[in-house]
Amino acid sequence: MISINDLDFHFGSRTLYDKANLHIKPKDKIGLIGLNGTGKSTLLRVLVGEYKPDGGSIQMSKDVTLGFLNQDLLSYDTHESILTVAMQAFEEALSLQKKIDEILLEFETNYHDDLVEKLADMQERFEALGGYTMQAQAEEILEGLGFSTDELQRPLRTFSGGWRMRVMLAKILLQKPSLLLLDEPTNHLDLPSIKWIENYLAGYEGAVIIVSHDREFLDRTTNTTVEVSGGKLVPYAGNYSFYLEEKEERNAIQKGAFENQQAQIRQAERFIERFKAKASKAKQAQSRVKMLDKLERIDDVANDAAKVNIKFQFTVQPGRHILRMEHVGKKYGDKLIFRDTHVHIERGDKIALIGANGKGKSTLMRLVAGNEAPTNGNHQLGHNVIMSFYAQHQLESLNVENEIIQEMNEAGSRRNEMELRSVLGSFLFTGDQVYKKIRVLSGGEKSRVALAKTLISEANFLLLDEPTNHLDMQSVNILIQALDQYEGTYIVISHDRFFVENVANKIWYIEDYQLKEYPGTYTEYEQWQEDRAKADKKNGAAQPVAAKPVAKATEEPKKYSNAERDAAQQELKKANKELKEVEARVTTLEKELAVYEKQLADPGIYNNTSQLKDTTVKFEQVKKELAKVNDTWETLAEKVEGLEMRVK
Repeated sequence: MISINDLDFHFGSRTLYDKANLHIKPKDKIGLIGLNGTGKSTLLRVLVGEYKPDGGSIQMSKDVTLGFLNQDLLSYDTHESILTVAMQAFEEALSLQKKIDEILLEFETNYHDDLVEKLADMQERFEALGGYTMQAQAEEILEGLGFSTDELQRPLRTFSGGWRMRVMLAKILLQKPSLLLLDEPTNHLDLPSIKWIENYLAGYEGAVIIVSHDREFLDRTTNTTVEVSGGKLVPYAGNYSFYLEEKEERNAIQKGAFENQQAQIRQAERFIERFKAKASKAKQAQSRVKMLDKLERIDDVANDAAKVNIKFQFTVQPGRHILRMEHVGKKYGDKLIFRDTHVHIERGDKIALIGANGKGKSTLMRLVAGNEAPTNGNHQLGHNVIMSFYAQHQLESLNVENEIIQEMNEAGSRRNEMELRSVLGSFLFTGDQVYKKIRVLSGGEKSRVALAKTLISEANFLLLDEPTNHLDMQSVNILIQALDQYEGTYIVISHDRFFVENVANKIWYIEDYQLKEYPGTYTEYEQWQEDRAKADKKNGAAQPVAAKPVAKATEEPKKYSNAERDAAQQELKKANKELKEVEARVTTLEKELAVYEKQLADPGIYNNTSQLKDTTVKFEQVKKELAKVNDTWETLAEKVEGLEMRVK
C-alpha cells in the first residue's frame, strides 16, 4: 500500500532519518514508538505531504487516502456546530450541493434543457458521494462517540479538548481513509473515550499508524511495532509488550556479537602493535590493519532505561491524618458537582483519581489543595502537612528566561548545584543541557522541569494533575520510579492505566456526585468493575463487592462551649511546646544515627574489632531510642490535631 524507501530527513544539522525503510500493508495496525525528538510525528507529516523528505522516496498506491488526527486540531475554533464540522468530511458532496441549489434557483427565471441535463448529472454524482445520507451518517457517528442528539447543534468552541478531538475523529472516520494516522490520540481524553477508540480501532478495516506514550493503549490496538532509533525504522511483529520482550532478546544477541567483535579487534590490535616493526611479520600486520579498516563495526547496545535515585528531603514529618473533608458540597450556579462528600487521607496513601472528564476530578483537587472553597462542608489539613500542587497550567509559570538549573535553584529546596544536577540527570537533563533556556524547551521537556521542581519542593503531600501528559515512555518510567521512592503521600489524576497501576494503592472515582474509594490497584479495580457490571446485568442491582465511601463521618462534629475551648487552648499550648521539644530530640537522634551509619560504611572499621563492636552497639541504641521518640511524636501530633479542632 505504502513503501518508504531510503528516507532521509534533517532538521537543520540534525539527522532524523538516514536511509530509513518501511512497508505499510492494508490492515496493518502499527504502533510508532521512540524517544521524544526522534521524529515520530515528523514521519506522519512526511506521509501526508506537510514535510518534504531530503532524500529517498515514498510510493503510494493511487487509491490510498490518508486521515491525520493530531494535536494541532485541538486549536481549531469555530462558532459552527459540531454536526457542521463533522460534515466537512463530505467536501465534494457539499460543493455539489451548493451548485445544485444555485441551478434550482436559476430554474425560477431560466428553465432550459442544458440546465436540466447538467442538474441530472450533478444529482447522480451527489447520490454516488452519499450526499443524500451524509447528515444521517454524521449524526450516527457523533452519537456513537458519545454526543447526545441535543449537543449536535452546539458550537464546537463550547466543548473541551477531549470532546473536540472526538469531533475531529468523527470527521476523519466519515472520510473513511485507507490509512489512519493518529498522533497521541489519548492526550486529554478520559478513560471511557480511550476505551471507545480501542473498541473502534479493533474493527477498523483500514490501516492505522499510532504515535502514543500510552503502552496499554498500544497493546490493545496494534499488531506491529515500529521503533524510530538511530535514524532507522525498526519493525517488530507484535504489540508493545511483544516489542519489549523481542528487543531484550535482540539486545542480548547484539551485546554478545559486540563483545566478541571487540575481543577480535583487541587481539588484532595487539598483533599489529607487537609485529609492525618486524620485517618477517610486517606483511601480516599490514593485512590485519586493512582487515580492521574494512570491518563493519557492531554498535554496543544503548541503555535508554534511565534509572532514578532521588533523595527526598522532608523538613518535617506530617501526622497520621493528612486531610479531612466532611459533608462537602460543591455547585457552580445550578450545576451540582459534589454533595455530602467525605475525604479522609492518611499518611502514606498513594491515591489515583480516575474517571470520565466533567465528573469533577480537577475540582476535587482544587478543593483538596484549598485553592477553591466548597459550597458547604469543612476542610481540615493535618499537622505539619506541606503541600505541592502540579498541574499542566503550571508550565506557564516557569520563567522562560531562566536556565533549567537556575529554575531549579529558585524552587527553594536549598540543594546545592551538584544535588540539583543529580535530580535533573534523573529527568534526562545531562551535561550542558542544564544551561538551556526554558523558552527553547519542548512541551515534554518543560513538563519534566516542572515535575522535577515539584518533587524537590520538600513537600510531604503531592497533588499531581495529569503529570504524564506530553511525556514519552521513558519519562513516564522515570516518574514511576521517582514516586516509588517518594515516602510521602500523594494523589494523582491520570488516564494512563500503566502509570496508575504502578503508582497507586487506592483508586478514587466519582459516582452519583460523591467520591468513592476502591482499596486496591487499578487492575483489581477494573476487574471489580467488570464483575459489578456483569452482576448488574444478571440480576439488576447486585454488586459482588461494595466500594466504600471515602472516610464518611457517622455524626456531626461535636460543638464545644467557650469554657471547653479555653481549656483546650491552654492544653494546646502545652502540647505544642512538648511537640517542639520532641521534634528537636528527633533531629538530634537522626544526626547521631547518620554519624554511626557513616562510620559503619567505612571499610576500615572492620579491621578494628573493638571499634566495630562499640559503634554497632551505639548505632542500635540510638536506632531504638529514635523509634520510641518517633512514636511519642506521633501521639503528640495526633493530640495537637484533636485540640486544634476543639478550639476552632
